[in-house]
Amino acid sequence: MDDFIFNNEAVIRLGFFFGVFAVMAVWEVVTPRRSLTQSKGRRWLNNIVLVVLNTVLLRVLFPTAAIGVALTAQQQQWGVLNQLDWPVWLASLLAVIVLDAAIYLQHVMFHAIPAFWRLHRVHHADMDFDVTTGARFHPVEIILSMLIKFAVIVLLGPPLVAVVIFEVLLNATSMFNHGNVRIPRPLDRVLRWLIVTPDMHRVHHSHLEHETNSNFGFNLSLWDRLFGTYRDQPQDGHTDMVIGIDTWRDPAHCIRLPGLLLMPFQGRISGYAINRRSWDTHDES
Repeated sequence: MDDFIFNNEAVIRLGFFFGVFAVMAVWEVVTPRRSLTQSKGRRWLNNIVLVVLNTVLLRVLFPTAAIGVALTAQQQQWGVLNQLDWPVWLASLLAVIVLDAAIYLQHVMFHAIPAFWRLHRVHHADMDFDVTTGARFHPVEIILSMLIKFAVIVLLGPPLVAVVIFEVLLNATSMFNHGNVRIPRPLDRVLRWLIVTPDMHRVHHSHLEHETNSNFGFNLSLWDRLFGTYRDQPQDGHTDMVIGIDTWRDPAHCIRLPGLLLMPFQGRISGYAINRRSWDTHDES
């Protein structure tokens, strides 16, 4: 089983990626949540080229990716779960939950540390919110994220199947919760007790600082509720809220690939970085 997973990891992940992307892209056309403000063709071209660049870069730097680290940890008996004689299903369930918590904490960290926010604001500077936003990250952030994931895998020692399941879930839920799709509000309220929905995560992409620094989860919604970072709805409503960063509104920087690659090295750190915020009371309403 492990040999099959290791040898076919890339095919499994790509299959799910393209499948979920296609479903979300069609869903966005059939029942869009918001009207787009920028050229969809231009945004998609640059966002997708960035995704391809990141994918190639990761495969060159880390040919076996996270699954290779998990295999090494298993062979060397590194990590907590490799010391426990638990059934694979139970170890895998716990591993997926712990990895999801780690991604939540990593996301908070990329908002809290100004140098990391410089990288992460490439994701937030997208002036529209759709399926391609879910995969739009600066290459340096992608590399750092992978290294953090490696460290968690070494400490945790998850089964190989858990790593593949988590990677598939991470990509799929990121595309889902960034989708410009309409979900009936009663259904959304039920779903968000377990998973992060598009309406829940869209708040995180608001131009208002106190909303940007909320709803950090990607898959399980419980972390935001548990750590007090949950915000139910945007104050301006989903159709009228402004997406993006107030200080980055020039399409040359926020849409075109050269601008996206240079963004971390330009400008000052804005108040969106958590420890640079001007704390006030309006986010307590």
